[in-house]
Amino acid sequence: MRGPAWDLRPLTAVGERSVPTGSSDRLDRDVYRTCLPRGPTVLTECMDSVRSVAVGFWVRQGRVHEDAEQGGVSHLLEHMVFKGTHRRSARDLAWELERLGGALDAYTTHEFTAFQARVPAGALATALDVLCDLTFFPRLFKQDLEVEREVVLEEIAAAAEVPEDIAFEEHARALYGGHPYGEPILGTRESVRALSASALAEVHDRAYRPGNVVVAAAGAVDHEALVDGLARWLPERVRASAPADPPAPVGEGGFRRMRREGGRQTHIVTGGLSVPYRDPLRYAIHVTATALGGGMSSRLFQRIREERGLAYAVYSFHGFYAQAGHVGAYVGTRPETAGDAREALEEELACLARDGLTDQELDDTRSQLKGQFLISLESPASRMNRLAGVALYGHEYRSLDEVAAKIDAVGHAQCLEAAAYFLPDRLATLELAPVPARARAATDAT
Repeated sequence: MRGPAWDLRPLTAVGERSVPTGSSDRLDRDVYRTCLPRGPTVLTECMDSVRSVAVGFWVRQGRVHEDAEQGGVSHLLEHMVFKGTHRRSARDLAWELERLGGALDAYTTHEFTAFQARVPAGALATALDVLCDLTFFPRLFKQDLEVEREVVLEEIAAAAEVPEDIAFEEHARALYGGHPYGEPILGTRESVRALSASALAEVHDRAYRPGNVVVAAAGAVDHEALVDGLARWLPERVRASAPADPPAPVGEGGFRRMRREGGRQTHIVTGGLSVPYRDPLRYAIHVTATALGGGMSSRLFQRIREERGLAYAVYSFHGFYAQAGHVGAYVGTRPETAGDAREALEEELACLARDGLTDQELDDTRSQLKGQFLISLESPASRMNRLAGVALYGHEYRSLDEVAAKIDAVGHAQCLEAAAYFLPDRLATLELAPVPARARAATDAT
């Protein structure tokens, strides 16, 4: 049986590209944006050197848009759209792209749900058809829900077997103090068991409308051809009003210790609130956090692992949402060395908050970040995700040179301002430790 005939050309030859008329603009040499009258916002970047396309749909529906009793509905709905549409079975949705060498993927965050495809260039029209079909026309049958509910419950159970994941989840809950940003995206066993097919249908009807969606693509893609393809497959639905942003969270500090059965390590997560995605200090926080724990040459790695041998895994982290951000650090160590590891971690954080970065650290880290940024953008998927962020967070598009200039512009004063967010006194710290062996033995004896 013959396989599919591959057409490895873009939908339109690169030399024939033209910017669509209407509400379209050119953001960079090969970057275009169009705001369709009934949605969505579409952004593309042509990469002449590749023969594939990464294309994704981002729906503004995530954990922050859920009622407390419906925790996890966005994530469960993400699963359910793959169970089939009125035109395609679950297998057909996957096979139409896999037969061409492509693949489908999806994920849910606190602020949106994403559906993505990576295909050979000539298969972009098929990818758009499949993505529109599963995004806007899922069948959401009750019998499918009963099966997929069990899959999500298994996912929750699997996460509960990973101590590091547990530590981060409990830390987020403590730090955000009941705000949706701190609640698990998967929901809980209780909330997922309570979700009904009608609840999923209501969320889909409200949120899954073209005006509430961002479409981004990068690779061997022609912008006008993609916009025309979308026009063929988008549903006739009125624009949705933008979902309300959650109120800004108020961080909570303090120390908390938890015990759990099993495991041989103590997991320490410490962190606090910082700035939202659009804040100009974001670049300085990125530089500062990278110098602190962003690689093998970082302060935390050298001090805690290389010099003292207190951990195998130690690193910093940071994240940004529409209304807030957070920074922090993690270390996994043996129970008998947990006190020393936490003390060393707090000392490094205090030193950073007090003194900021040295001249050498600042120069080296700026160079490191620019290099990482350029390397990451060799991937069409990375460029696609970068374009989506422009529309999702409503910030100005910046060329590669402009991003590099932003990183170069980060100075000592900004880094010292960013470093203040790492001050131990303002952080929430969670320590997840295994039940002591003596206590386990006593429990087993009874």
